[in-house]
Amino acid sequence: MERRLCDRDGAIFAAMVGTEFTNVVVNTLFKAATSKGMSPFVFLVYNYAIGALLLLLPFASLSLSLRSSSLPPLSSSILCKIGLLGLLGSVFLMLGFNGIKYSSPTLSSAMANLTPAFTFILAVIFRMEKVSIKKKTSIAKVTGTALSIGGAFVATLYHGPAVFSALSPASDSLLRRRPLHSPSEWATGGGLLALEYIIISVAYILQAHVMNRYPSAVIVTFSRNVCISVMCGMVGAIAEKNNPSAWTLRFDITLVSIVAGGILNTWYFVIHSWAVSHKGPLYLALFKPLSIVIAVATTAVFLGDSLYLGSLVGGILISTGFYMVMWGKAKEEKTSDHIVSPPSDKVPLLRNYTTDQA
Repeated sequence: MERRLCDRDGAIFAAMVGTEFTNVVVNTLFKAATSKGMSPFVFLVYNYAIGALLLLLPFASLSLSLRSSSLPPLSSSILCKIGLLGLLGSVFLMLGFNGIKYSSPTLSSAMANLTPAFTFILAVIFRMEKVSIKKKTSIAKVTGTALSIGGAFVATLYHGPAVFSALSPASDSLLRRRPLHSPSEWATGGGLLALEYIIISVAYILQAHVMNRYPSAVIVTFSRNVCISVMCGMVGAIAEKNNPSAWTLRFDITLVSIVAGGILNTWYFVIHSWAVSHKGPLYLALFKPLSIVIAVATTAVFLGDSLYLGSLVGGILISTGFYMVMWGKAKEEKTSDHIVSPPSDKVPLLRNYTTDQA
């Protein structure tokens, strides 16, 4: 039994590392495609439509076998929550991809580490979290939140000189050289990315709740993909009403980005749903700083982007704040587990979530 749990935990860990690579690859492909003129809304519609098609057969098979499985029926309550998850997903994806369009995948990866800080702020606002200056954990979370937000401001508002320039001219195979982002574009992109991760903080909590009530990653992901494709299609129809040619697919990097994004994004969310059902939302956030390193290397090689001082300093501040918030949260959970559990029962720091936990 222990070996099986270790094997599963190892598989989840490896899959989560893989999803961070996946996320950066999709963002890099998207950046290359939008630099060729593709609309972010068109990308999202086709991307998630492909994702839904990929899951159509597994979804149909699982739906037919629901009576003989341990899954609960798809009640209106569960469907509404999945629909809300799709709505939140549509909003943060539109914000995020437009943010990348005006900035870079590296800034997006840095901003991803704001999620715990935003979650902590929301918890304090809604009185789900208490702050005490006498507790080290509270001080760590408050200080970490301040550092993360300060780092976000630095990365967004200060571009600075290039720390190193891209060495490979091979990036022209994906993208012709383009002018650098203006300070106003960079600030706009950073602001959109910050809003994205505020909404993601809410979506992570809802995702954990949905998977707890309906633990089928395939069915939840299929339903979410359909919702996102439809909602982004409605927004895209308005945004591109004067440009019908925006919906035409070309046989270049734009088509590659849509197909690859549809496949990789679907895998990404299935893995996240599977991981959150076993490990909880805290576990997902722990892997976010890894994406900064991946993004720097990927954008330098494939897009010819350079790493700027503002992004480097901001990324370090955000990552430091991230781990301070996570340390404070983990310490509180460990203390809580020791109080609730008998002394002989040692509960892991990131305890497993099972379907019978409320």
